[in-house]
Amino acid sequence: MDKPRSHNEASDAVRLAMAVFRLRSRIRIEAGLRSTGIPISQLAVLGRIIDEGPTTAAALAASEHVTQQAIAQSLATLKQRGLVQKQADPSDGRKSLVTATAAGRKLRESLTVSREEWLTRAIDAAVKPEERPLLQEVIELLERIADVELHHGGEIR
Repeated sequence: MDKPRSHNEASDAVRLAMAVFRLRSRIRIEAGLRSTGIPISQLAVLGRIIDEGPTTAAALAASEHVTQQAIAQSLATLKQRGLVQKQADPSDGRKSLVTATAAGRKLRESLTVSREEWLTRAIDAAVKPEERPLLQEVIELLERIADVELHHGGEIR
């Protein structure tokens, strides 16, 4: 049975969600994601290709939880921009493998560096030296929250 939530618990949940949303949006802006003109969903696909190595469109669609048509559109755009390439699968010539190009890897690296540089500067500007241990605790709490898997009733799995 669900226990009633206090007003403060609900407010904390909303405030946390908004803070995470705002920080995530700001990181995207400061990392230059908007300046690329590439939708975040396509950058996520590029990142997955880089992280997982050569893969098929079907595997990408499954891992990104989208239709094969959506992946085909994303891959067409990424290919047109020179960020990915397709080649025949050596183990099954009927399939194509998608890989990142050097330009795709360079773009992702530059976005990662920009994001990390901005976030480091923002932390330095906003967090006092004596608050650093608290920041470490907050990071650990956020990681734990992100890892929780709940059943519909609210119990932890």
